[in-house]
Amino acid sequence: MVENYERLIEKISKAANLSVEDIERKVEAKKAKLSGLISKEGAAQIVAAELGINLDKERMKISEIVNGMRKANVIGKVIEIFPVRSYNKNGRDGKVANLRIADESGNIRVVLWDTNHIGLIERNEININDVVEISNAGVRNGELHLSGFSDIKKSNEIMSGEIVREKIFLTKKLSDARVGDSLKIRAVIVQVFEPRYFEVCPECRKRVIDGECKIHGKVSGMKRALLNLVLDDGSGTIRCVAFGEVINKIGISEEEIFSLEKFEERKKNLLGEEMIFFGNIKSNSLYGTNEFNVENVEEINAESLIKEMEK
Repeated sequence: MVENYERLIEKISKAANLSVEDIERKVEAKKAKLSGLISKEGAAQIVAAELGINLDKERMKISEIVNGMRKANVIGKVIEIFPVRSYNKNGRDGKVANLRIADESGNIRVVLWDTNHIGLIERNEININDVVEISNAGVRNGELHLSGFSDIKKSNEIMSGEIVREKIFLTKKLSDARVGDSLKIRAVIVQVFEPRYFEVCPECRKRVIDGECKIHGKVSGMKRALLNLVLDDGSGTIRCVAFGEVINKIGISEEEIFSLEKFEERKKNLLGEEMIFFGNIKSNSLYGTNEFNVENVEEINAESLIKEMEK
């Protein structure tokens, strides 16, 4: 998502017929009154409500969606649909479906928890390139989450313009990053933890527990690794998680990740390495902290870096 706080302030400014500066002063005052326990976006939403502006009923562009919204309304074209996943939490079985929608301002992942919504995916009633209308969605970790109180349906609206299919990564310092941000950061690896291992089903790639896949039964699982590390960009540090080929891009081979002896040797050379990392800031509810899910890694290109600094 793009710099949505500024867009939100502009929207409130126009609706309230007040200057952007006046709205920002109200937001800062609200943050101060709440002892800084709320984000700028959250404070802006409270200010909007106090001014009689109901953002919940207004359709938004994807770039205007702000983390923490409880009733976001948006329309977009489906550009990606992921397989429906089964899960077991606290002894209860359930399903979750994910898709990605886009408009001319950006794109966003949509998470479906309600069985009626998931059925639309399972029955192929919603397909790639369909235009869908979503209402009353919650916004968490930069994603739209749809519960039974939300709605998703096919729309007759035609989106003929160019839509943003590529994921947009913001270039920000970690000190300025917020939950839900998709970031591109230049950072140094300052800590690498021992990898954790798990198994996935060779058929559906879902996790295997005690040699059994919930879909395919008893299987011979494929071993996979999860790597945690800490990055420092000069403004702050953050714990990160990386999987699969991202681990290889960081500079650890398959042989090294699955051999603790070779991993320890390789780890020494990784500490202090500076790279470009792409990923999402998410909230880890278990530990009450934020973490960075790394989606891609690039080596630093001196020529590109000079051009960026010149800009």
